Amino acid sequence: MIPLQLSLTNFLSYRKATLDFRGLHTACICGANGAGKSSLLEAITWAIWGESRAATEDDVIHSGADEVHVIFVFEHQQAVYRVLRSRRRGGGATLEFQVETPTGYRALTERGMRSTQQLISEHLKLDYDTFINSAYLRQGRADEFMLRKPTERKQILADLLKLSQYEELAEKAKDLSRQFKGQADQIQQDLDRIKIQLQQRDVIAQEQAIVEAQINTLQQAQAADNQELQRLQALQHQRQTWEQQLTWQQQQYQNLRGDIERLQQDLASSQQQQQELENLLSQEAEITAGYAHFQNLQSQEEALAGKFQSHQKAVEQKRKLQEQQTGVINELNLQLRQIQTQLQELDKQEQQNQQILNQTGEVEAALAKLQQARIRLNQLDELQLQVSPLLQRRQQLQNQIDRTHAKLSARLEEISASAYQLQAQQQRQPKLQQAVMEVATQIDQLEKKRVYQQRVQEKGLERRSFMERLQENQRVCEQKIGELQQKIDMLQNPDAICPLCDRPLDEHHWDRVVQKTQNEHQEIQQEFWVIREQLAVCEREIQVLRGEYRQLSQELAPYDNLREQRGELQAQLQATGDVQQRLQQMRAEVEHLERSLATGNYATEVQQELRQLEQELQNLSYDEKNHALARNEVERWRWAEIKQDRIKEAQRRQTQISSRRPELQAQIAEIQSQIEQQQTDSELSRQIAAINQKIAEIDYKESEYNSVRTAVRQARNWEMRYQQLIAAQQQYPQIRQRCQELAGVLEVRSQDVETANLQITNIIKQLEQIPNTFNEIQTIEQQMQWRKLQLEEQLRQMGSLQQQLQHLERLNQEYQIQTSQLTKAKRQYKVYNSLTEAFGKKGIQAYMIENILPQLEAETNSLLARLTGNQLHVQFVTQRAGKSGRTSSKKDVKMIDTLDILIADARGTRAYETYSGGEAFRINFSIRLALARLLAQRAGTALQMLIVDEGFGTQDQEGCDRLIAAINAIANDFACILTVTHMPYFKEAFQARIEVNKTPNGSQLRLSM
Repeated sequence: MIPLQLSLTNFLSYRKATLDFRGLHTACICGANGAGKSSLLEAITWAIWGESRAATEDDVIHSGADEVHVIFVFEHQQAVYRVLRSRRRGGGATLEFQVETPTGYRALTERGMRSTQQLISEHLKLDYDTFINSAYLRQGRADEFMLRKPTERKQILADLLKLSQYEELAEKAKDLSRQFKGQADQIQQDLDRIKIQLQQRDVIAQEQAIVEAQINTLQQAQAADNQELQRLQALQHQRQTWEQQLTWQQQQYQNLRGDIERLQQDLASSQQQQQELENLLSQEAEITAGYAHFQNLQSQEEALAGKFQSHQKAVEQKRKLQEQQTGVINELNLQLRQIQTQLQELDKQEQQNQQILNQTGEVEAALAKLQQARIRLNQLDELQLQVSPLLQRRQQLQNQIDRTHAKLSARLEEISASAYQLQAQQQRQPKLQQAVMEVATQIDQLEKKRVYQQRVQEKGLERRSFMERLQENQRVCEQKIGELQQKIDMLQNPDAICPLCDRPLDEHHWDRVVQKTQNEHQEIQQEFWVIREQLAVCEREIQVLRGEYRQLSQELAPYDNLREQRGELQAQLQATGDVQQRLQQMRAEVEHLERSLATGNYATEVQQELRQLEQELQNLSYDEKNHALARNEVERWRWAEIKQDRIKEAQRRQTQISSRRPELQAQIAEIQSQIEQQQTDSELSRQIAAINQKIAEIDYKESEYNSVRTAVRQARNWEMRYQQLIAAQQQYPQIRQRCQELAGVLEVRSQDVETANLQITNIIKQLEQIPNTFNEIQTIEQQMQWRKLQLEEQLRQMGSLQQQLQHLERLNQEYQIQTSQLTKAKRQYKVYNSLTEAFGKKGIQAYMIENILPQLEAETNSLLARLTGNQLHVQFVTQRAGKSGRTSSKKDVKMIDTLDILIADARGTRAYETYSGGEAFRINFSIRLALARLLAQRAGTALQMLIVDEGFGTQDQEGCDRLIAAINAIANDFACILTVTHMPYFKEAFQARIEVNKTPNGSQLRLSM
């Protein structure tokens, strides 16, 4: 991927910017911290993969903007592509992928962002994680590859080497192997099931003949029972007709009896009602007199009720007027109390004001002293304004002198410690040389054993492959022996047919077929025993090779440790080369630093300026204590101003009280007059007197009204009896006529009952002459129903047997087809199972990683030697011994696949975390640069750009020079190299610079060549 152009709109710190990469080979992106240098590179990763350092998706949008757009044009495999990605704040996002054609850009965008993103990754053959772990040394994440787990490092290498295609092939082969294995197992199960079913053919044919005979017997018995059933059903139908007539006549008889009983009850009831009416009519004179007395009492009650209502109305009016008069008087009393309270409050305020006015003389004397104190404070404030900048500057100068002293002391301690380490290294040089030679001799011996071990392993693999072929031939022989034994068993049947053409065999042909089959069986049996002997020999050879391999593995266990030890020793030996020269330089620098610290000969200009400031401060003679006393004096007399405000307020309130008192006294006199008038000479009092006179005129007596109401309630019974008398006079003629009608109807119904009883007797005589065949019919029907169920069961069984015979015929044909399919599926399973192992992680993938790691290690150490002056050395270890239990022996130690990175310096092998920031960056830079360079040199790898984002701040000047030299050395291996820094010294080493400046309108770009 070679960048061509990048356009940003509202991305992070950029509002609008465009950067053209054409013509840039090695360039530096420079600018102050926070100017937006890394944002340019984040825009590239966001455009291609939608990934950035932002915590949320909306954080990439420029502050104050609603939408972000990024357009990135790049070249890949001699084609130009363009990616357009945008996002709206709080909304959705869009992604477009295009390729350049002679007529313009043609869209490659898929349906949906996820599909389009997958298409971009497929074109680049590179995902985000792989990119930032190889070609992009991201700010703050340069150690990304080092901090990954060994398995994750191995996966990153696999992705960069495009080993995913082998993993895909392995998965496809595994799926196909699993598919053919399942298909073979399923076919074998089907064949076993079909074979069992085909053995049931003769049994089914015998059952079919038996079922046909049973069906004929049942059909004959069913026809005889059907004729007898028809005769009995005719007799039963005739009897049922007479029984229906008998039932109807009996029902009519019961209905007539019911009518007679109902008529008798109605007649008795009517006669009783007639007697009651006659008794009531005999009391007509007494009821009429009582009813007249009741009407007289009712008239008296109505007259007294009118007086009662008038009296109650007048009493209610009087109560309402009295309530109004009381309310008016209460309101006036309330106003009177409120005004009296206000007058009392005025008296209290007048007393308080007089107390405040008595302090006037004391307050005036205090105000004069306050004015004098403020004049003194203003003078001291003006003097403080002159002194404050001088005090701040004096503190700054003193801090600078202290920092310079601390730096010189720290540098002195650092140089002393380094000199001590160099002297120790110089003394160890002869021992290191001897140790390197001894370790190299041991490694040479072990390498020879490794070659022999590899040959033993190859021999074991060849024997294992031969053994698997023998096992496959053994399974084939066992299958053939089983098939031939099955043929021999079939030929033992007297009615045997030819197993090839399915035709009957005569005696001559039967002997030939049996003899041929037995000969084949004996030949395959002999071949089977030969394979068994070869398998035993092969197994013994593998056991011998396995023991020899274990012994060699045990002897080679120290190999990796020795290689690691050799690297450490070589690094220590290389580090002792220029020790003497560096010691002389350090001693001279130590003498200079000690002399400067002892005489105070440092920061001379700052010390001179500090002495001048001290002289100026003495001339001004400013004292902070006097200033504080002046402030306290002003605060002590400020109460006089507060008291003066209170005196003025008291004078104003006294004037208001003097004018308010006469008004309140006049209001009290007026309200007392209104209360007296309401009680004696008001409109309400006159209305109350008029209502009292009206009540006297009504002359209502409550005792008289209550006695009349009691008499009315007692006489109300005559009203009810009078109404009953009127009703009896109307109903008596009707009741008498109804009694006569009921007696006539009762006589007619009695005659109908006698006639119905005679007809029932005649029908019973007819039924006695016809026999009841119900039980016989039910018995025959049950027999026929049972026989019908048996017949249906036999017919169902017959159909089932016929279907089974047809099914067995189809199964026989299917058996032949699936036998050939089984052989094909087993063969395919073996092929794809072998391909799965070959394409897997322990096959060709592991082989390719093992081949590339020595080259990567050599390239890394070459770069690291140039960056550190042969001080550091790295080693890649792909296998290590696993942890074993206490009871396990050395022979049982299992080797674990890994990708550990061992780092050695002059002091030996140490953990990565113990190295300083500058050393760690050089290690990371060397590994990542070697990895990127190696991938760029490999044929077909699309990694053509390198990005180094910051990290140079941890390097001194010598380290920066070495980094620049390393970048220039690999420049020809990449189409584009971008470095990011804020250091002026580092950016001057590059002719092409992309300068980034932050302005109020966002970050701005400027390209200088």
